Amino acid sequence: MAESENIVAETAERIFADLADAQTINSDKKGGWKAPLWHALTEAGLPLSWVPEDCGGSGASMAEGFSVLSSAGRFALAVPLAETMLAGWLLTQAKIPSPEGMMTVVPASPKDHVTLNADGTLSGRARGVPFAKAAKHIAVLASGASGLSIALVDAGACRVEEGLNLASDASDIVTLNNVPPVAIKPAPKGFDQTALMLMGGVARSLQIAGALESMLDVSVRYSNERVAFEKKISKFQAVQHNLARLAGEAAAALAAASSAADAIANSKSFDDAVFLEAASAKIRCSEAAEKGAAIAHQVHGAIGFTIEHILHRYSLRALSWRDDFGSESYWAVELGKMVAERGADELWPLVASR
Repeated sequence: MAESENIVAETAERIFADLADAQTINSDKKGGWKAPLWHALTEAGLPLSWVPEDCGGSGASMAEGFSVLSSAGRFALAVPLAETMLAGWLLTQAKIPSPEGMMTVVPASPKDHVTLNADGTLSGRARGVPFAKAAKHIAVLASGASGLSIALVDAGACRVEEGLNLASDASDIVTLNNVPPVAIKPAPKGFDQTALMLMGGVARSLQIAGALESMLDVSVRYSNERVAFEKKISKFQAVQHNLARLAGEAAAALAAASSAADAIANSKSFDDAVFLEAASAKIRCSEAAEKGAAIAHQVHGAIGFTIEHILHRYSLRALSWRDDFGSESYWAVELGKMVAERGADELWPLVASR
């Protein structure tokens, strides 16, 4: 990690440690922690990390922004930091300035689409849009007769039906019915919805990997505190075996997510190499979330399932993030299609080149 990435990551870590402690948040049933946290994040310029300064952002590099997302995953943040970063990044592709405040992106699923009408308005329906109810603006990728466009939309002009994911975080349905955009420009040549889904998938992969790291830390600490049959449960071979498996899943997820983030940060386009890295990362991290969450809860026993314990903050979010921007089954199918189209002789050279 470069020195600048360290500085950005350390800034994020300090803010999260001061204002996003899992136990404090878990005890705050009114959500009073959200406003101070978002204010601190905004003051540090983190929500608009990927937005150039001339478009109203902080001008951080792709790698620096990814380091923030990894850190956010370790704290299992329930604020739209990743969504605002993605929205700012999407708007930047069309050189549309990013407004202040919380944002999200539409569509958040590869199966949903928004249409640019002949009169310049937007119509469509998107499901599973994270934090749409809390967002002031929405960055939209829309298709029209002349191709794809990127638009900035006032969230108040859309109909938002509230929904919740597994972690009880907002996962809403957004309906645009002839909504006039605040700003709209053509998407750059070669940019498509798959690129947006891959970018969102890597963001979620990094968050999942971070959450798994925290699940491992929490589980190891608990195993060294919990006593059964007059000795710590960490001394039991079965528990040691489970913790080793959890460590393996966390390491695999981190390696896959970091490799995909590095591929995007060092590529000028979303080519086949980036597709391979990003799709593989989403598949592997989603599998790790399922296996890792099960192991962590098994180590904790019944106490890990209670609302009072912090473990569910990480496990439920890791499981929820699997479905955003394409599930592992979706990307497995798409990855299989790419391999089949290239032919058997091209598979090993593509994999080996990474």
